[in-house]
Amino acid sequence: MTIQYHKSGDYLIPNLVLPEEEQQPIGKYGRMRKRYLKEHRPVLYSNMLLKGKLFQHLAEIDEACEERMELLTRQMAKQEGVTEALKASDQMEWVRHMNSIRNRAEEIVLSELVYC
Repeated sequence: MTIQYHKSGDYLIPNLVLPEEEQQPIGKYGRMRKRYLKEHRPVLYSNMLLKGKLFQHLAEIDEACEERMELLTRQMAKQEGVTEALKASDQMEWVRHMNSIRNRAEEIVLSELVYC
């Protein structure tokens, strides 16, 4: 493998180009994962960035987190008896239960998928 250089003053600097990576939309969990990798796993972050696999990884994590959130929310709501009937009869109680369920599900998703 040959590396080409360009001269800048008295120095030869290699002409390095990152591989083209498809820019995929990244949501909340993908951005959180990126920040975690950047701050706590810098070597892994750099390796993924240089290999062109970072955005694909972040998109996969984001999609997995969204699916897991939906599944956990549905299961917890069913287990705790939070139904559409409750929503029709007492909306504030339903909102309180759903917020609690969503917060617990998000805590599980973050610990299992984002911050690991």
